[in-house]
Amino acid sequence: MNCSDARSLLHGYIDRELDLEGVLRVDAHLKSCAGCKGIYDQYAALQSAVRKHAAYHAAPAMLADRVRANLRGLGASAPARAARPQSRWQWLPSGKWFQSGQWLQVGAAVAATFTLTWMAALQLNGPSQDDAVLEQVIAGYARSELTGHGTDVATSDQHTVKPWLSGRLDFSLSVMDLTSAGFPLVGGRLDYLDNRPVAALVYRHRQHVINLFVWPHAKGASPAGMQPVSKRGYNVLHWVDAGMTYWAISDVDPADLRMFADTYASAR
Repeated sequence: MNCSDARSLLHGYIDRELDLEGVLRVDAHLKSCAGCKGIYDQYAALQSAVRKHAAYHAAPAMLADRVRANLRGLGASAPARAARPQSRWQWLPSGKWFQSGQWLQVGAAVAATFTLTWMAALQLNGPSQDDAVLEQVIAGYARSELTGHGTDVATSDQHTVKPWLSGRLDFSLSVMDLTSAGFPLVGGRLDYLDNRPVAALVYRHRQHVINLFVWPHAKGASPAGMQPVSKRGYNVLHWVDAGMTYWAISDVDPADLRMFADTYASAR
């Protein structure tokens, strides 16, 4: 399965509409393609946001009864309707004739207005850009732990990790072995966050794994200092320095994660 085929099936995959064969084929492709996996993660985040923020209105029970009754009536009178042509004009209570085809145009306009209003509300009430990236950071870390795929290049030699990552990305990053501070380098891997390929540096602290995601900072406001977040049992630090954005995540104690981030930042 190539990327084009996989992406055409992602909506059905996330909505659980594919058959078993389709699910297995998409599963296999997502495990080997960071680009498609990143798109899938975005769809999943959007689906989660819709479920969380969109208002849900249950239809009244009488509506279902009316629909069934109308369907039965339509079935019974279908031959009679087919025998006579239907007028394209209808008489309104206001005393004017209205062309029936215009109802479709009005309905389409109303539907389009509703869709645009709903999308705007989702944008206003949905998660911020940093919140969306935070979810991707957590997903990237958890995915690497669950699959056992923590590194693409497994070595403590920073002079091996740096060129391996730089040769596959459109930017260069600082890679340091922080063993002397209690944070030995384990290796690195490629990931896909914030709509682009990024570097993931992997460190260890005692029995804990630390991921440091790095990529160029997009133009815009930068966080003031290191921003700590705790969510779903993970501790996260986010900061921007010298045009690069950094996200450190682990299940270590927040103080240990801050020590790691300070050590890395000062070593640069």
